Order: sequence, then structure tokens, then C-alpha cells
Amino acid sequence: MKIKIYIILLLCSASLYAQQEPHYTQYMYNMNIINPGYMIDELGIIEVGGLYRSQWVGVEGAPKTGNIFANIPLTDKIEISLNFLNDEIGGGIKQTENVFNVDAAYKIELNETLNMSFGMKVGFDHLSTNVFQSNVTGDSFFDNTSKTVLNIGAGVFMFSDKYYVGLSAPNLLPNQIDTDNEVFYQNDLHLFLIGGYVFDIYDDLKLKPSAVVKQSFGAPLSFDISANALYQEKFELGVSYRYQDAITAMIGIEVLPDFRLGYAYDFNTSALKDYNSGSHEFILTYRFDLLGLSKKYSSPRFY
Repeated sequence: MKIKIYIILLLCSASLYAQQEPHYTQYMYNMNIINPGYMIDELGIIEVGGLYRSQWVGVEGAPKTGNIFANIPLTDKIEISLNFLNDEIGGGIKQTENVFNVDAAYKIELNETLNMSFGMKVGFDHLSTNVFQSNVTGDSFFDNTSKTVLNIGAGVFMFSDKYYVGLSAPNLLPNQIDTDNEVFYQNDLHLFLIGGYVFDIYDDLKLKPSAVVKQSFGAPLSFDISANALYQEKFELGVSYRYQDAITAMIGIEVLPDFRLGYAYDFNTSALKDYNSGSHEFILTYRFDLLGLSKKYSSPRFY
């Protein structure tokens, strides 16, 4: 039984290592989660939203991620965002991460059409390991563990109405959970490079290719390439490819003014493809003008 538990833990740890930062197919609708320098840049407009992701459906103990967020402009140059994240992986041995962050971004105008914002992220990260199904006793390796650590991140985001480029490190303080020098969880420094461009195909149709590149120290380079089309500012279709991992289809619709629903389905292309039925991701966002301060615009920014 002890050997079996060690095997389960090894598999769980391997998955966690690859899952250090949760995957988001629809990251472009809450870019603060990876870049604290991101701004919606619409004074008076508050955006709130939620995301839920069920990864590798059919695999016991596969990752499940929930995220609640808000973007709140304070002035025409300062914007804050709030993010709460819950990420779980594992069955008999479950790893849980709860993260709460506050981001603050400051914008400078480079010229009439181009802006640059600088952001800082501060919060806490609560990590825990729970052994539910082990009958091993007297070995501290199998004890439940937990730890709360400080989370600090930084990012820069350059943007216009048509394109954006950003570079960020959402967690500058690597951390881990261990017992008797055995590591249960390790979160290393990640770097994210993001970019996208909006093409006006004609009056009612926009096309936005975008990409995100992720580098984690001690792990292989990963990247996503996406293309999204927006019709009449209401209907959206997209496709995405995650390197050596998944091909994705996305759909979004504005069901009510300023209220949007989105769904993404990931078809796995890695060695796990024969053991799961894909990944599902749902997102909803709502934008409202709380104080009546928003500037008048005829076409919202498509990112």
C-alpha cells in the first residue's frame, strides 16, 4: 500500500509541476491574471467576471480551476484589479491553491494613440496538501500540510486601439510545500509575453490574432496561438493551439447589453489524449458604469 501511495503522489506531483500556473484558454478576457499591467482603460467602466475550468475530463483528480475578478478604473491613469483563484488537482492526495491578489496599474501616454502601463501585484497564496485515502500512519511524508506565502508580481503593457504587447512575471517569489525535505508543491518564477492585433475586416467584422508565450524556469517553453472573430460587437468565434497540448474552439455571445458569456473546448493532443474527453472552460463578464463617468465610444476595444 505504501508503494501505491508513493506512485500516486509521484503522478500527482508530476501533474502539478506542469500545472504550476493554471491554463487559461480564454485568458484574453482577464489578462490581469497573468499581467498586472493590463488596463481596460475606460474611465467609469467597471468589469466583473468569473471563470471555471474543468481540465482533462475523465481523469480522476484532474485540475479544476475557478477565478473571480474585477477591473476598476480609479482615474484616467490609475486602475486596480482584484483576483481570487482556486485551483485543485489530485484525488486521494489533493493539492489546493487559493490565491487573492490586488493589482495596481499606472498609464503613461507615449503619443496620441499609444499608451504604456506599469503594474504591480500584491497578495497571498495559500497552498495545501490533503491525504484523504492513505492508510499509512507514522510517516510524516503523508501528513496534511499547508502554507501561506506572500505573492508579488510585476508587468508592463503597451497598447493602442488596434494592438497590445505585454511582458510580466505574476509571481516573483518562488515557493513550495515540503515535509522532511520531500517537496509536495513547487511554484517557480514564470515569465509571460503576450501580444495581439485587431484587423477591421469590414464595419461589422473584426479579426484578432493573438499569442501568449510562457516560460517557467526548469520547465519547457509553452505558447498559445489564437484567432478570434467578432461580428456586430456581439458574436464571437475563435480557435487556438497550445503547443504540444491542445487544439481549442471558442464561442462567445453578448446575451444582454454589456453581459457576455463564453465557452471553450480543448481537444487534448498530448499523450493524455487517449485518457480524457477534453477540457471545458466557461467565462462570464459584465461591464457597468457605476458613477456615469464613462467616455462615449462607438466601438469597445476588442481585448
